[in-house]
Amino acid sequence: MPKLSYSKAGVDLERVRVIQRSLGEQMGATFAFRKGRRGVPTMPIGHYGGVIDIGGGDWLTLHTDGVGTKVLVAQEMKKFDTVGIDCVAMTVNDLICLGSEPVALLDYIALEREDDALVKELGKGLVEGARAASVAIVGGETAVMNDVIKGIGGRGFDLAAMGVGIVRPECIIDGSAIVEGDAILGVASSGLHSNGYTLARRVLKGRSLREWDPSLGSTLGDALLTPTSIYVKPAMEALKRLDVHGIAHVTGGSFSKLSRLTGGRNLIFDIALPQPPEIFRLLSESGGIAEREMYRTFNMGTGLCLCLPESELRRAARIFGHSGFKAYRIGTVKKGKGVKVNGVPIG
Repeated sequence: MPKLSYSKAGVDLERVRVIQRSLGEQMGATFAFRKGRRGVPTMPIGHYGGVIDIGGGDWLTLHTDGVGTKVLVAQEMKKFDTVGIDCVAMTVNDLICLGSEPVALLDYIALEREDDALVKELGKGLVEGARAASVAIVGGETAVMNDVIKGIGGRGFDLAAMGVGIVRPECIIDGSAIVEGDAILGVASSGLHSNGYTLARRVLKGRSLREWDPSLGSTLGDALLTPTSIYVKPAMEALKRLDVHGIAHVTGGSFSKLSRLTGGRNLIFDIALPQPPEIFRLLSESGGIAEREMYRTFNMGTGLCLCLPESELRRAARIFGHSGFKAYRIGTVKKGKGVKVNGVPIG
């Protein structure tokens, strides 16, 4: 089989980044509209969320995200009660990367047709995700757009959320405190989470998602639908008790995204990951995907990274361990530029 890649599957990360930079520049011009008023932005576009000063000593953090093409797996499996967890997770896990506490969400559900039963199942996952993150879902929007949304068997939908967090200005985490010699703590993921599904689905094209795979101990579909881990509670505890210099949620672009924490400073994230879970080996071997491509596309078993002093490493691992997450040292911050995973430069 020819080697597959994210770009061959239809997602060119380099072109996506060009689009994001261009759009960020365009939208950044709107910051002037709030100059001298309450609600002025305090950070440029391009980190894990937007930040605005609302006065009274608090800053609001804002982030929006969705479930991506994982919704197509849910449609094929006719199983909709967990993707709401993914939707919450993809938003709140990014908010904590700014050192902020997620407090509220708005959801957006777009449907191919009216389907009360489907929406009720989506709602179950949203509520479960909100419970795990201790956030309130305070409203949202449901739209029926059968000219736009096309899914599998008439079950088409898209799911996204916008989240709000609160942080004191002196507690903001933007990566500027990261220094050479900091340790990198990795926190285990539950599986693919909600990124790279365009490539994963291409690899598995032609195979039934209801097929039992002994190496996974489940069907392919169930493995792909494993909900994204929600790291809010232990992350908030770590931020309260430890000197955390930077946090990265490993999502689109995978570990290459850590480079945004350096702000152009001369630092490199030298990462050595443990053996990835079975689902990643299956995708790599089935699709002939190169190692570098795997580490630029998938989380490879690590969903969150914390940069902190070496002296804080064990305490941080214990905090996440008490919440049921495996946490382990995966690397060190060194002089250089970019990100290396297992010796391979990825960004």
